Amino acid sequence: MGTSAEDEQGASPREEEWPEVEKAEKLARGAALKWASGVFYRPENLEGLGHYRSRETQRNSSIQSRLKSTVQSYLEGVSAGLEQLRAAVQEVQSVCQELGAARWALLDCADRFQDLQQMRALMAEHVQLASVVQVLPQLFSVHEVFSHTLQLLRGQHLLEAHAEIMMLEHLRDDILSQLHLRGLSSAQATVLAYFGGLQELNESLAKQLWGIVASSLQLVREDPVLFVTAIRIIEREEKIDDMLLLDATFLPPGRPKGWRQKFYHVLQETITGTRFHTPRVDAEGPGLSRHLEALQRDIVSELRVVKDLMVQCVPAHYNILSLCAATYHQALAGHLQDLLREDLDKQALFHLLKWVLHVYHSSEMMGHPDLLPEVDVSSLGPLISPELVDQTERRYVVKLKASVLEWMQRTLKTEFEEWFWEKEPETDHQGFFQSDLPVHVIEMLNSNIEVTSSITDSLQQKVYNMALEELEAFLGRLREALVQRGKEHQQDRTIPKHYVHYLLAMLNNVLALSSSVPTLHPNSSCREVPASLRAALDRTQKKACQLLLEELLLDLQPLCVELASRKWLSGAQLVNTMCEVIDKYAKDFSRVKKPLFKLLLMECELLVANQYLRALMQKKMVCKSKEERRQFCDRLLQDATQLRELFCSLGLDRSQQNLEAVFAVQELLCLKDTALLSLEVLGFVTKYPDVSDEHISTLLDLRGDVSKEVRHLVLEMMAQHPQALPESYQPIFSTILVPAPELPFCLRKGKCA
Repeated sequence: MGTSAEDEQGASPREEEWPEVEKAEKLARGAALKWASGVFYRPENLEGLGHYRSRETQRNSSIQSRLKSTVQSYLEGVSAGLEQLRAAVQEVQSVCQELGAARWALLDCADRFQDLQQMRALMAEHVQLASVVQVLPQLFSVHEVFSHTLQLLRGQHLLEAHAEIMMLEHLRDDILSQLHLRGLSSAQATVLAYFGGLQELNESLAKQLWGIVASSLQLVREDPVLFVTAIRIIEREEKIDDMLLLDATFLPPGRPKGWRQKFYHVLQETITGTRFHTPRVDAEGPGLSRHLEALQRDIVSELRVVKDLMVQCVPAHYNILSLCAATYHQALAGHLQDLLREDLDKQALFHLLKWVLHVYHSSEMMGHPDLLPEVDVSSLGPLISPELVDQTERRYVVKLKASVLEWMQRTLKTEFEEWFWEKEPETDHQGFFQSDLPVHVIEMLNSNIEVTSSITDSLQQKVYNMALEELEAFLGRLREALVQRGKEHQQDRTIPKHYVHYLLAMLNNVLALSSSVPTLHPNSSCREVPASLRAALDRTQKKACQLLLEELLLDLQPLCVELASRKWLSGAQLVNTMCEVIDKYAKDFSRVKKPLFKLLLMECELLVANQYLRALMQKKMVCKSKEERRQFCDRLLQDATQLRELFCSLGLDRSQQNLEAVFAVQELLCLKDTALLSLEVLGFVTKYPDVSDEHISTLLDLRGDVSKEVRHLVLEMMAQHPQALPESYQPIFSTILVPAPELPFCLRKGKCA
């Protein structure tokens, strides 16, 4: 019991110290039992127990030997580490002892170091005095060098003068640097004052350098030595700037000079000021054209000098040709914008657009063979922006529009002045009346459209649109002028003498304009005429036709007054005279081209039919008997037949004539049986759906034999059969007004019921 107690007391700390060992042992025992129960589950397997025991014994022996080897190597390593630690402790102790001894030695030497401090101060002072003594000869000769350098500059010995200046600057900067390092900033003002003349020398040298750069284009052609000297001096200064900028401890006053950038700036200012800061340019077309030609010639010439001569005088990294080309491009862009702010006329705007968009990039200027391929302005962008191009095109169109308007007004005035000449209008090879108006108008518009094709398609389209607008406005003014001439002619029909002939010429002119307008379009594959312009042409044509018909009506009016009267009933002389008048006008109408002649003939026939029907509606006589009605119908038939045959002989087919309405009225009037009037009127109304109750009532009155019952029956039948107008129907009766019936006059003998 005692032993187990001791074991428990001894095992308890081990278990507390190594709990993983016990856990591993338990897991191993459990795994072994599990394996043994699985292997010896069958009785026949017990025969191999000895074999399993010997195999496991060998495995355990192998494992134990490996463990022993591993533990042995580990222990050897630990032993070596302990030896090294022991040696390190001994060395540290030795170092501590030596450091203590050194500390005591330094404490003993502290007083001696104070004595050396005084010697160090004396040494520094000695070095400064030695430096001053060394530069004293140079310092005493500073003002003498100033005078000598100034003389060199006046004699344009620039390289020697610049060498003297660099020497003086080096001396000054060295002194200032020493003062800066020793913190003696207060003494720097004295040094700067002593070297004050150096600033004057730098300014004088710079002035001469920039003067040389300003005349560089001339110098490289005549004497490039001076220009090369200036470039060498600039490059020297650039190297000094670069060296001082790398040493950031001290930067002398006036540094960096940046003379290379100043060279670029002066060269650009020279180019800009010489060519583009010119007095006010003439805003007229020829003056601006000469100015642009001079710019073109001078820029190409100067760029050739830069490429052939100046490039050889400057370092390659200057890229001088590209710099000059870009400078010309930018200066020219600004100059053109200044020009566009002026009130340029249309010719000047045209020249400027053409020069900017075509000449500038062509082989005549920046694309000149002598400048390629080094000069390439395509990467610099356009001279003027697309927005400014569009704005300039619009300005050109506005100016052109004003010019076109003035020209058209003058041409129209001249055209109508010819009406008062004592001769007929001109004729073409076929004998048709005409004038030069359409030819001049189309040629003028077409020339303005074609000339803009050399600029841009957008400008050509703008001018084309403007031309159509102005042509439409011109036709409006033409119609107004025709109306005014018509009013003047009605007041005195003898003036102008050939009024009808000039109206016919105007009809041919409008037809010529209609056929020529499609040729104005810039695109030959697109010949469509805008609807508004077609409508304006149609209105002008109709207005001329209307004036011709009014003239015809004035001659027919006295004859039409006698129609459907008892005087008319007595003989055929009236319609013979009408035929003579119509035939006379038809001969005049033959002086217009075929489509217009046919139109005039149809309108003339419609006018005659309308006037004849209008005369019937005046109800100048009412048939009092069958015999009188028969005479009325016979005369009506003879007149209608004679007129129809006249128009047929003139070339108007019967199917195109409106005189058929007169024949229909004649049939209605000559109907013997009034009981059949309803059917006759129904057929009449079906054929002429625009006829009204008033028209039929007037025709029934002309018969003189229609009772109230028949009249009521006919009108009621019309009300029951309303007619709709077909789309292609040519109105006849709707344009004829029926006079209102006269109200019976009432004498006021008493109160009216």
